[in-house]
Amino acid sequence: MKIYKNENEGKNIIATYDKLLAAWDCEVTECDVSTDYGTTHVIESGKKNAEPLVLFHGVGDDSALMWIYNAKYLGQFYHLYAIDTLGGPGKSRPNENYNKDFDDIRWIDQTLSELKIEKAFFAGVSNGGYLTQFYALNRPEKVLKGICISISAPNGKRKGLLPPLIKVFLPEALFPTDKNVEKLIKKLCGKNYGIFTGNALIMSHYKSLLRGFNNMAMAFHKVRNFSKQEIDSIRDKVVYLVGEEDPFQKLGGREALLDNKMNAFFYPDAGHGLNHELSDEINRKIVELLGAEGAAQV
Repeated sequence: MKIYKNENEGKNIIATYDKLLAAWDCEVTECDVSTDYGTTHVIESGKKNAEPLVLFHGVGDDSALMWIYNAKYLGQFYHLYAIDTLGGPGKSRPNENYNKDFDDIRWIDQTLSELKIEKAFFAGVSNGGYLTQFYALNRPEKVLKGICISISAPNGKRKGLLPPLIKVFLPEALFPTDKNVEKLIKKLCGKNYGIFTGNALIMSHYKSLLRGFNNMAMAFHKVRNFSKQEIDSIRDKVVYLVGEEDPFQKLGGREALLDNKMNAFFYPDAGHGLNHELSDEINRKIVELLGAEGAAQV
């Protein structure tokens, strides 16, 4: 499965990825760990002896972009492991076993095993939030607590991802001119969209992702509904942070969280890029919810 539409587009994505990672403004190390489905790229940062916090990004983006406004702060309290999703546009590289039989749980299990992580805190944005709650459902003994950002509980009313994706991303994503990329950002975000549009590096990288990433490379990640019993089983394990202007929440996500009485916090005037748009507030909330030694002094 090709990750990038062509070699040049792939080079542009990786070049801006590295620049974004440098802009984290904290010490990082990068490594690749082997799994049955290919090599998984991991960015490590933060306190070496602190409890691990595993981070998952969304579809169509990568760790360097997703955590640019969060890693430095969160790293004061946790040992961060930001994982590039296999099949995503980051630096993870699938092999021939990445096919219709791909198993997210097996992939995460093997990645954590290679990193020598027995249990951890988890946080994810959008599809990364789905992975967080899906892993909490299947491996509750390994998840100390999960933070699911810009995602809802996948209850039985879900009718598939394609219609809402089309509604939100088209037509701008098909024609990623500078003007259309800015227009798409404004559709996805609340009033603080300038955190994206005012950062030339982020805009350059996001444009490269829209131009060069082959979205079909994520097709083997299965997203399914949870039964009522499954949702009940993770209620005390995960917390949801969502923006009230998130277009996906407006399509039924907020109602699903409320109907299922999930532990959720809603942020006015914020959208799908919540952890960027309100980074200071979200950073503090994550630490508050997960708990960390010395948090009260920062």
